[in-house]
Amino acid sequence: MTLVSAVKRIRDLWMKHVVWHRYQIGKNFHCGRGVFMWARDGIEIGDDFYIGKYSVIETNCKIGNGVILANHVGIVGRHDHCYQEIGTPVRLAKSIRDKDYSWKGVEEMTVIGNDVWIGYGAIVMGGVTVSDGCIVAAGSVVTKDTDPYCIYAGVPAKKIKNRFNSDEELRRHLALLKEKGYVKTP
Repeated sequence: MTLVSAVKRIRDLWMKHVVWHRYQIGKNFHCGRGVFMWARDGIEIGDDFYIGKYSVIETNCKIGNGVILANHVGIVGRHDHCYQEIGTPVRLAKSIRDKDYSWKGVEEMTVIGNDVWIGYGAIVMGGVTVSDGCIVAAGSVVTKDTDPYCIYAGVPAKKIKNRFNSDEELRRHLALLKEKGYVKTP
C-alpha cells in the first residue's frame, strides 16, 4: 500500500466512523474531498460505495451496493423550505433542518438501488427511486422513478435505452452478481 492510498483509506475511515457516524455506511466506502452528507432522519449506504469529489447527499436516502456517484453529484430534497409560508420570505421561512418543520418532504425517502452509476453533475431529486442497474448520464436531473437496468439522460431525465443489448445479457449479469452474493435479485 502506498502512502497516498494509506492516507485515503484513513481519511475514508475518519469520515465514515467520526464525521458521519450517525449514518449506516457499509464496507469499502470511499469519498472524494469536499463531499457533504446530511439527512434529517438518516442515510443508509451499502457496500462498495464510491462518492466523488464535491458531491452532496442532503436528504433521507437509502443507497444499495456497488454504487458510483461521480464528482459534483447532488441528491437533494425537493421541499427543503416552506415556500408557501404567507408573509415570510423563503430565506426566512421554516426549513427541513428546523426541528418543528412539518411541511412537505419530511417523510420523503430517496432510494438508489444496487449497481447504479450516476454521472458527473447529475441531480437526483428527493423522493425518487433510481432502480437497480440504472445509469444516469452526466448533467441529468432525475425527477421521477426509473426502470431497472436502463440508461437515463436529460433535463428532466428520460429513458434513452436499456443498459444491456439483450435480455440474455441482463440475465447473465444478474446471475453472476447473485452467484457472487453481491445482490439478491433473481
